[in-house]
Amino acid sequence: KTRLHLSFMKMRVSKQTDYALRALFTLVEHYHGLPISIRELARRNDVPKRFLEQIMLKLKAQGWVESTAGVRGGYVLAKKPEKITMGEVVRHFDGILAPIDCVSVTGYTRCSQESVCRFRRVFLDARNYVAGVMDRATLADVVKGAPVSKQEIAVGFIEGEGI
Repeated sequence: KTRLHLSFMKMRVSKQTDYALRALFTLVEHYHGLPISIRELARRNDVPKRFLEQIMLKLKAQGWVESTAGVRGGYVLAKKPEKITMGEVVRHFDGILAPIDCVSVTGYTRCSQESVCRFRRVFLDARNYVAGVMDRATLADVVKGAPVSKQEIAVGFIEGEGI
């Protein structure tokens, strides 16, 4: 199972999580509207339809979306956008939010250096911060925000710093 991990100091979510979030935010934008077909969800979000079908089944099993069959069928949110957090979605598809196993609650793996490791605390702080941000980020709140601009990504960092 793919999960959020530390690889060359990069935290990443899986394509499955990325695509699930894309689909969910499309449904949030059309909350209280007509169902959106799987074909339309795939087209709008640049997601392979077959992969999205599997993802939508998982979202449905979690009770986050509902589907209706027929010519005018498709998907709608089953829960209010205020009741679904990004933390829930990421954990469902990718598992733990911890950057390393020795600071994970559910994916904990003991490290031989735990009793003397100093940098582990930084990873614990990072885990707590990321989990807090993700758990407070409801779909309703996030959809109100603007997309991130290219300029925002580099603010405060000198090119080549590895961020």
